[in-house]
Amino acid sequence: MTEHFDLAADRELVSSLIRDVPDFPTPGVVFRDVAGVLGDGPGFRAAIRGLAAIAAQVGDFDLVAGMEARGFMFGAPLATLLGVGFVPVRKAGKLPPPVLGATYELEYGTATLEVRDGTIPSGAKVLVLDDILATGGTAAAGVDLLRRAGADVVGLVFLLEIEALGGRGRLAGHEVHALLT
Repeated sequence: MTEHFDLAADRELVSSLIRDVPDFPTPGVVFRDVAGVLGDGPGFRAAIRGLAAIAAQVGDFDLVAGMEARGFMFGAPLATLLGVGFVPVRKAGKLPPPVLGATYELEYGTATLEVRDGTIPSGAKVLVLDDILATGGTAAAGVDLLRRAGADVVGLVFLLEIEALGGRGRLAGHEVHALLT
């Protein structure tokens, strides 16, 4: 990253493009919709620049692992910008075998994540990326899955952290950064 940019201004722009959707997908849940960030060229660029700036705090890594699905949308361009590889962490049933899986609880149900066995070289330093840190279930399951796949998880980066839901607590012992809180 050789260009100069204003991280505070980028954060403000990205924040202005995130929409709260009450009672979605179930009553009582407030969904944070990042589609406005993805659909706005300057906003999307600001998000990727900001994520790169906070990823730099983690140190060196070989791969970015993006959590399906919005983690793909931010993780792949981040990996490209940083010149590292990208590993998609998929929902169950989307990858051909052999796969490793991890089932976990969400605030509104359960889900399973998978990664293709053999995708990550043993000991590769991996940065985990997702759009939102809420309760931490997805991130914790992703960390567990990636470790079982041979990764050395060096940190986690999120576009947005919802502090009130305490997800950071489920990631104790890991370096966690968020562009927005």
